[in-house]
Amino acid sequence: MKTELLAQAESLGFALCRIAPCIAPPHAAEFRAWLEDGRAGEMAWLERNADRRTDPQLVLPGAKSVVVLAMNYWQGERRKAKGDVGFGRDASSDLSPFASRPSPFQIARYAWGDDYHDLIEAKLAALDTWLTARGGRQRCYVDTGPMLERDFAALAGAGWHGKSTMLIHPQLGAWFFLAEILTTLDLEPDAPLPDRCGKCTRCITACPTGAITAPHQLDARRCISYLTIELKGSIPEELRPLLGDRIYGCDDCAAACPWNRFAQAATETAFAAREFVHHWTLRDFLALDDAGFRALFKKSPIKRIKRRGFLRNVCVALGNTGTAADLPALERAAQDPEPLIAEHAAWAVARIRAREANPTAPSF
Repeated sequence: MKTELLAQAESLGFALCRIAPCIAPPHAAEFRAWLEDGRAGEMAWLERNADRRTDPQLVLPGAKSVVVLAMNYWQGERRKAKGDVGFGRDASSDLSPFASRPSPFQIARYAWGDDYHDLIEAKLAALDTWLTARGGRQRCYVDTGPMLERDFAALAGAGWHGKSTMLIHPQLGAWFFLAEILTTLDLEPDAPLPDRCGKCTRCITACPTGAITAPHQLDARRCISYLTIELKGSIPEELRPLLGDRIYGCDDCAAACPWNRFAQAATETAFAAREFVHHWTLRDFLALDDAGFRALFKKSPIKRIKRRGFLRNVCVALGNTGTAADLPALERAAQDPEPLIAEHAAWAVARIRAREANPTAPSF
């Protein structure tokens, strides 16, 4: 049955299919300590279902196995072509976040194309049907359920815990989505992979905000992915300059990993970059009203932060990288009826005017 399951997963486009025993996650105690220390920030939902996250039997009574699946989303390298306005920078080619580059903004690679939840959930449904026909009961998740998914992925040998807390696989690097199926079927577990990070600390050095406070220790409150996606209110002013030109997520710790040199480009076309990733400017985004935002980001993971969150991020990036040419658009945004956008636009206007008055001052 396991051999047939692996073949089914491969036919659906998964790069990996591994099995973990359905036991308490190895880092359950560390997860609870992390919550108690407040390092989850405003992600209260993590604490609300902490019991379920640390005991899979509360999620699916009688579960015996966890099917761990990985889907590659790496799009390969892209060099600037004639006529390009800008595109998300590949940090792996330059670990300095503020070095000279052609890109006016960065969007995390996983969000370049369609929303992975929609795509992977449909594939999980097909595997669920297949397992049910063989007598199993299942629960399926794509980072939407109460599971410490990287713990189970590491148990199953889908990678090892990098010092950034990201999972790393020797052939996929750090560029893959995880999904899990809890099942009552008793499948033979796979062996974990050894930790191959060695003495490397490039991911820690690359973090722009110092969110990786020590190997395997992340303070979400300083993480740019948290600040630009999970945080719903104002971004702390002392952290805004450190965001640089990042407007949705951050790839720096993942991109710094030397194991990425083995990554192969994904074959799933749904993850290919949309037009706005490579050809829009930050000013273009400021012109979006609610309807325009919904149309542009339809079926994109970016839609989850809504116009108010996205334009908040755009304003911060313009405050860090913009010029006098951006002031008219920002001044209009400073009058936006959404207070969150107006506040960050006013901050950006002040930042640009200060730079214009003192051109020799640092940009960030």
